[in-house]
Amino acid sequence: MQSRVHWPEGRRFAFTVFDDTDHTTLANGPQVYELLTDLGMRTTKSVWPISGRIPPTVGGATCEDPDYLAWVTSLRDKGFEIAFHNATFSTSDRAQALRGMARFRQLFGTFPNAHANHADCRDGIYWGPSRMTGVNRIAYLLLTKGRTRGQDGGTNLASASFWGDSCRAHVTYVRNFVFTDINTLKVCPQMPYHDLSRAYVNQWFASSEGPDRRSFCRTIAEENQDRLESEGGACIMYTHFGAPDFLERGRLHAGFVKLMTRLAAKNGWFVPVSTLLDHIRRLRGEHVITPRERNRLERRWLLEKAFLTRGTT
Repeated sequence: MQSRVHWPEGRRFAFTVFDDTDHTTLANGPQVYELLTDLGMRTTKSVWPISGRIPPTVGGATCEDPDYLAWVTSLRDKGFEIAFHNATFSTSDRAQALRGMARFRQLFGTFPNAHANHADCRDGIYWGPSRMTGVNRIAYLLLTKGRTRGQDGGTNLASASFWGDSCRAHVTYVRNFVFTDINTLKVCPQMPYHDLSRAYVNQWFASSEGPDRRSFCRTIAEENQDRLESEGGACIMYTHFGAPDFLERGRLHAGFVKLMTRLAAKNGWFVPVSTLLDHIRRLRGEHVITPRERNRLERRWLLEKAFLTRGTT
């Protein structure tokens, strides 16, 4: 499958971000989104619609904070996409997961169009070993030492955390593999794709590595930006804009601002994740991933996880 796509309005490439909401509060989130707004970029910010009953491993603000909700709603009104990062910051049972989905719809007018699993929650959608197939699953279990077993409750009918039917009914796009290459579409030319063996997800997409400021800036380094442009590719960055190192002495890190400003000056298409993926689907139609294609993605991801990203997402 060819990865080259013609972008709207003669744009040479596409760039966006899926921001996992971990750590994000009103103390650290607004500065990043003020920069994105000023640069003319529109991206995707995930939220937790409700507060959890269990103390989180990794927390942050939820939409039950009225001031935080007002800020998130203002982002939506400016053209940013609001997405789902599980119902809350800790494991949900089915009732809580469905309440989170219903609350999202109540707050934002629609169900979430895009979702990414929150780490260490047992209500994940095909998470943990369920991300992998066959011998690749065995390799993954060895690499992770079994730490992520049981994190696929969202799609396990026997689990108290099952909500896969709601995901399939309402969510279009779910993130899985994350790679170190800035050109996400080059590494995963099938995206968005459907996987017949994982029927509770309508369409999968991949992302490029950037969970904190250092890794984010490494991926969007100047030479990588230029290559993304020359290849006419698409980048969907995975990050946590709430990570502490995006701020330095209370202000956005100067290196991050410089790289994002340089990127925004290029002839790129800077739209939310779902808008980008919808465009690809309109051009290409639906793609059902083959076992061979999926095996290739799994193996590359495993190799990068083992030797480059040191076990991160």
